[in-house]
Amino acid sequence: MLNSPYQAYQQSSVQTATPGQLIIMLFEGAVRFTRAGIDGLEKKDYEATNKNLKKAQAIVHELMASLDAGYEISKELSRIYEYLLHLLIEANMKKNVKAANEALGYLQEFRDTWKQAMKAAISESPTGAS
Repeated sequence: MLNSPYQAYQQSSVQTATPGQLIIMLFEGAVRFTRAGIDGLEKKDYEATNKNLKKAQAIVHELMASLDAGYEISKELSRIYEYLLHLLIEANMKKNVKAANEALGYLQEFRDTWKQAMKAAISESPTGAS
C-alpha cells in the first residue's frame, strides 16, 4: 500500500521507465546507499553503515541478475559486479572506508557511462532527433 504521493510517483516512474532508465535508477540507488554507508563509517554509526551497504549490495545483485548471458560483455560485467560486491562486503565487515570509496567510484563511473549511452541512443534514434 502506498502511503504518500511521493511513493506513488516512485512506483509510477519505475513502471514506466525503459530498461536503460531502470539500470540508471539502480546505479543511482547504489551510489546513494554507498555514500550513506561511507557517512556511517565516518560517523562510526555502524548500524547505518550496515543497513546502507547491504542495500547497495542488493542493488549490485540485481544488476548481476539483469545481465543477458547471450552477450560476451555480460561475462566481463559479471566479474566487475562480483568485485564491487567484494568491496562493499569488505567495507561493511572490516569498516574499511577505502574499499567503500573505491566501490563508490566504480558505481559513479558506471552510472555516468549509462547516462551518456542513453543520451547517445536517444539522439541517434529517429524519434529522438531534435
